[in-house]
Amino acid sequence: MIRVAMLSFWHVHARDYAKQVTEHPGTEIVAVWDEQPERGRKEAEARGVRFYDELSELLAQKDIDGVIVDTPTHMHRDVMVAAAKAGKHIFTEKVVATTLKECNEILAAVEEAGVKLTVSLPRLNHSYTLAVQEILAQGLLGDITLVRNRLSHNGAIPTANSAYGWLPAHFYNAEQCGGGAMIDLGCHPMYLARLFLGVPESVTANYGYVTGREVEDNAVSVLRYPNGALAIVEAGFVNRFSPFVVEVHGTEGSLLYSTHDNKLLLRTSKLGEEASKEWTVQELPAEKPSAFKQWVAHIEQGTTATENIELALDLTRLMEASNLSASSGGAIKLSDLKR
Repeated sequence: MIRVAMLSFWHVHARDYAKQVTEHPGTEIVAVWDEQPERGRKEAEARGVRFYDELSELLAQKDIDGVIVDTPTHMHRDVMVAAAKAGKHIFTEKVVATTLKECNEILAAVEEAGVKLTVSLPRLNHSYTLAVQEILAQGLLGDITLVRNRLSHNGAIPTANSAYGWLPAHFYNAEQCGGGAMIDLGCHPMYLARLFLGVPESVTANYGYVTGREVEDNAVSVLRYPNGALAIVEAGFVNRFSPFVVEVHGTEGSLLYSTHDNKLLLRTSKLGEEASKEWTVQELPAEKPSAFKQWVAHIEQGTTATENIELALDLTRLMEASNLSASSGGAIKLSDLKR
């Protein structure tokens, strides 16, 4: 049995991860720490487990094997480096860190300690992503020229019960979050763009502030590649009915996926004349195990989440570049980021 400690319930998905721990036959929650002690004590009491006021005291416990990190993003570097040095396996909410330098420091600590790290990048495991990867692997779109991924919701739109909308108020805290819609929600379309097209040469971003918070609630990043290809990543907190959308276009075909009908459509010249005339619905494969289940498997089997970690590192690079571009008004080369 892998004994897990929950490190903070700051993030909106913390209770979802706690549920996954409880439901997995190979894991159990044994302790809680939170940077807000009152919140942490409440969560610990609800689960009948120990609460620690001091993170160092929790990490010193020999009956804790791993931790799930859901602290404010600006605390990730210090919390995860301390956990790694204490020999604890780490499952964390994205992003790993807000800067490439801090992300590299975390990964160095993880490697030195020999602990297992997995980052929650859930859409890597979804059926539509796996289907898109297979289509690209077969070369059915020719040379890829454009990727467009969009993810948006209405979390910042005021409601009768909350002037902030249904997102917690601290999700608009620039220091804690490292940004708004792009670094929170835009992470998902961003790592998919990286998965489909690779690492770009530069990033140009524009952020909008529809509801007037200190972080953006409406955002677009454009990734530019040396061969002329582009990827467009869109995210927002101010769109009530916007479906999740994936588009991939190439010299020989295009594919479209949207949650408005959950269908993946393909049109290509590579499969004969009929396939070039009409959009055809593609079968979707079974999903991969969740990121949490993969983390458990890596711990049990002594393996490493190599691809997950590489994508998470690149995600931080792309988010840092997006933030720098939005603030400066110009394109940011990834090669110029501090390591």
